[in-house]
Amino acid sequence: MQVPFVDLKIQYESIKAEVDNAIRHVIENTQFIGGDTVKKFEEDFASYIGSNHCVSCANGTDAIEIALTAVGIGPGDEVLVPAMSWIATSEAVTSVGATPIFVDIHEDFYTIDPPMVSEKISEKTKAIIPVHLYGLPCNMEATGQLASDFNLKVIEDCAQAHGATYKGQKVGTFGDISTFSFYPGKNLGAYGDAGAIVTNDNSLALQCRRISNHGQQGKHNHLMEGRNSRMDTLQAAVLKVKLKRIDEWNRKRRNIAVAYKEHLDSSLIKTPQSPNSANHVYHVFGVQVENREHIMKELAKRGINTQIHYPSALPLMPAYKYFKHKPEDFPVAFQLSQHELSLPMYPEITKEKITYVCDNLNELLY
Repeated sequence: MQVPFVDLKIQYESIKAEVDNAIRHVIENTQFIGGDTVKKFEEDFASYIGSNHCVSCANGTDAIEIALTAVGIGPGDEVLVPAMSWIATSEAVTSVGATPIFVDIHEDFYTIDPPMVSEKISEKTKAIIPVHLYGLPCNMEATGQLASDFNLKVIEDCAQAHGATYKGQKVGTFGDISTFSFYPGKNLGAYGDAGAIVTNDNSLALQCRRISNHGQQGKHNHLMEGRNSRMDTLQAAVLKVKLKRIDEWNRKRRNIAVAYKEHLDSSLIKTPQSPNSANHVYHVFGVQVENREHIMKELAKRGINTQIHYPSALPLMPAYKYFKHKPEDFPVAFQLSQHELSLPMYPEITKEKITYVCDNLNELLY
């Protein structure tokens, strides 16, 4: 049996007629940048998240950079980021001239650990980026209290958590400003790169829109130097179709996670945990195992495709060797980087394939 890590083709086939019509409409109208389709997606997504504003952009990394710039983060500032995330989170901080200060993660939930945050705060600290890693919301109550106590801006990184909720409230609505990626493999994915910024702040939304469109307010009226980071209309058309289905797809992901947990041997495999306050959307179903590389190779021989998210904690990457961090500085993130194995996860995966993955993984660990 062949079990892909993700199957975007099967998802496309389930919505083919509607997606094809949406794309055809864009092509026939020859409006490939901006226009009503992009505006309507922004309105729909803002409404879905529960935010006043959505500003679309070219990708999730740009979204973080634009958000940081809009809230005034720049050279000389420090920004708290989790030690485990995709490099876009910390890369965006250095791209605006600020310094990322890494904080270890919670041993069960893998998101930034609030008790450790206060130890890293200095007079230069101006913001915190909580990352809702793998689809699990951070402890936003504790994060919000820290931000209030130390006068920090909160930029939520929601790239892996479309539709996830914390205490019944959707992620993306807790921070001063929040960012999303619509990379094709995300829970809500485009057919190319795309991203978005959401906020309830009118002035921040206006500033983000200016930055993303060459600093313009109206055509040729450049009030500042900005950048070119716009969502193309074809991606907006695809996302409009998919947005209507995101809650159903997330429900299926949660059911798949339940099935994995029921079939995997908990004495040999550490499965994802989720606090009662959070509604996980399982962008990644990451387990921790011993002898990971051997297990991956053996599963591949049996047709099961797995991945690693992520093989290195951020502060231990070669890109950040100038910080001179050591594994013992971030023991939880380092542990996760050495043992995490991501199992196939997509809404259309069958019960038969889930059972096949579990049976083989259990067998290999005995």
